[in-house]
Amino acid sequence: MLSYCVRNALSRRLSILKASQCSTTLALQHTRGRSSTSSSEDLDPVRTLLQLCVDRYYISPGQTNVELFQRGVSCSYGPLGMELRRNLLEQWWHSVTRSTAQVFGINTLSSSRDTAAHGRGQLRIVESENLKQILEQQELSKEQLIQKVQTLLQRSPSVRGNFLQGALEQFVPSLELVNRKLPFGLAETGLCFQPSDGSGCPAEVTQTSLVWFCSPRTSSQWLDHWTLQRLKWWRKFALFPSNFSSSDVPEEELEEAASRGVRIIYSFPWGQETLETLWSRGDTKLLQTHKGVHSKLQCRDGHKSVPHVVSVTGNVDRGVMAFLSNSLQQLKKENGKQKLQQRKVLKLHPVLAPVKVALDIGSGATMELRQVCQGLVQEFTEAKISAWPGYLETLSTSMTARYDEMGVLFTVVISENTLESGLLQVRNRDTTIKETMHISEIKNFLSRYISAADNI
Repeated sequence: MLSYCVRNALSRRLSILKASQCSTTLALQHTRGRSSTSSSEDLDPVRTLLQLCVDRYYISPGQTNVELFQRGVSCSYGPLGMELRRNLLEQWWHSVTRSTAQVFGINTLSSSRDTAAHGRGQLRIVESENLKQILEQQELSKEQLIQKVQTLLQRSPSVRGNFLQGALEQFVPSLELVNRKLPFGLAETGLCFQPSDGSGCPAEVTQTSLVWFCSPRTSSQWLDHWTLQRLKWWRKFALFPSNFSSSDVPEEELEEAASRGVRIIYSFPWGQETLETLWSRGDTKLLQTHKGVHSKLQCRDGHKSVPHVVSVTGNVDRGVMAFLSNSLQQLKKENGKQKLQQRKVLKLHPVLAPVKVALDIGSGATMELRQVCQGLVQEFTEAKISAWPGYLETLSTSMTARYDEMGVLFTVVISENTLESGLLQVRNRDTTIKETMHISEIKNFLSRYISAADNI
């Protein structure tokens, strides 16, 4: 069904055509956008990728922000980057919670004053004024000063570095939810803090977490299972799946009490980086968290044993960077004058692409064309198809290159022909093929295309 705005604009235009038996064409070509690249292409793939992310609204400009993004920590995202991260988080959540009926979502506190549950090296929240007052007490000796600072730190809440502890604390109440049967998992996403890498400034990271509780005799198999599932998930959305791989964590790098670890890795132009880490942790952490309640930890698995823990921790910010890097293609083509040009295309998976369709206007009555575009945007929004209102642009340069660099799946051009016959032009990002389609079909076409890509 076409919206009232679209139907009204089309019907009004058709009635005018019938009355006059002719139409007056206003040849106004509306294209917009800034120049995507200079004539001399930058051959450095890292610089090219980072500059494109800034130019096409994935991350905010600024050298510090770009460095944060390249490090794989939370940065200041632009509108498209924020939407890409949201899509990635949504797909992660669906893949984990729908893969089995026994995964439940939880939400734990980002900070805690329970110092008993945290060891040394925890990041703490300290009010600068309180610390300043202590440091300004010149009558204190060095030992007294250290003691006061330590007391302040002990009384200050700690911030989480991961979601493991919160899930372990939720184990006992969650066990009753599943009638004390294994296996089951607890999933959570959000911001965590990583200690500084020498700069003295902790970094925020958007993390995903699955903590899987299983019987001791099956923990090794479950680690293998989740490794395979996670690697398949990352490769599902990749243009070049072979860039994603897995490898065992060397024995000397195993975390405390972990018997085995696996990393999901992406090969960036500058080297390999870890996207997710899986650990087989045994029962040590669970017993430390629930001291004195050993009997409450036992499950109905035929043995009176404490469950083992398999944890899966992912870095979403680095995942965003991985898919942007993986999807960027620089294609060479000849223009009409036989000159070789380079075309940059961000071939993001249809499910992850922040913008599914861009709406442009061709030649014709500008006001009426915009009314049709507005109606289509409303229909797309109701169908949860993200649309870019390109028809509002006023610049006079071609937008095709800009949309390709933004990763827009389809470009729809509304023209005088649309007002006369209801036909519009649809361009595919990946094939560059343009086809004619009736305006009443475009919404269902996009929905089917995205749904089909998700089910592959």
